[in-house]
Amino acid sequence: MKTFVTLLAFLFLVLFSGCSTKEVFEPTKISQDWSAYGESNSSLVELGSNIALLENGTILTKTDSINIDLNRSFRVITRSDEWIISSSVDGNLSLTSIDNSNSKIEFNLKKTIASASTHKDTLAVLFADNEMALYSISSKKLLFKEQGSKSTVVDSRVIPPYFMRGLILFSTLNGKVVIINEKLKKKLRTIIVSTEENFNNIIYFNVIDDKIIAATGTKMLSLAAKEIRVKYEIRNIVYDDKEIFITTKQGEIISLTPDLQVNAKIKLPLAHFLALIYDGEKLYLLENEGYMIVVDKNLKNYTVHPVDIEDGYIFTTQKTFFVGDSYISIDE
Repeated sequence: MKTFVTLLAFLFLVLFSGCSTKEVFEPTKISQDWSAYGESNSSLVELGSNIALLENGTILTKTDSINIDLNRSFRVITRSDEWIISSSVDGNLSLTSIDNSNSKIEFNLKKTIASASTHKDTLAVLFADNEMALYSISSKKLLFKEQGSKSTVVDSRVIPPYFMRGLILFSTLNGKVVIINEKLKKKLRTIIVSTEENFNNIIYFNVIDDKIIAATGTKMLSLAAKEIRVKYEIRNIVYDDKEIFITTKQGEIISLTPDLQVNAKIKLPLAHFLALIYDGEKLYLLENEGYMIVVDKNLKNYTVHPVDIEDGYIFTTQKTFFVGDSYISIDE
């Protein structure tokens, strides 16, 4: 019995010591509390690629809020052109007009949809099994189909197909960008961004300075005349004209050129960045331990401000972090 009690005491000490010595971000200098925050009228209940759904049915985008009537059993996917795209788990996809929510176009695609987008009369769909397809919105006719290789575990950030000058670029769930000629309905090229087995979907895609920029959670690609790849464990990405800012799991904030060359970087040891907003002059970062970190764009100076952060979904607009049922504005 004595041996058993001693063992329990030892295990308690080990567990207690492990919890009490957990390393977290501890700023050496703290500025005044961040004052520009408060309660929202409703909680975030769902996130899409560039969209969020509030409990009261309001849709948040990066630039505005939209009140339309959606099927609440459907998952919101994205805003694309004049549509809000949503889908059910069994493959029913709905295009709901932003101007008139009674105007809907329904597709029964019979399997789970990862993401989708529209351009004029074309609906581009990426399925959860990595299959890519194009449909006519007016006739609902299948125009093109391409089977991709399946992926196992993916990051929740899935990028919609991107329309660009007669091309459709699919950001797949297994670290590739597939380029389709929209007119010819033909696959032109497959570009490998990363080859990790799990969590390897494309989490960021853009065209910056005429270069394709794509990233998974572990690697970034810049593609123009040549392909450039760099390794980072990425948390957040934003851009401004010819400059890209990323945060990493190691607590780094890095400025990159479109060729992925480092302009500047700063490291805040043990910082766990939840979200990032850039207003053209400063970077605003929410940190997991309850801080708003404000960094000059040259990454030389920063201030740290205590702020209340609750658990829950996080969505960013141009000026505001929405966290659960609260908001934090970058304008104090």
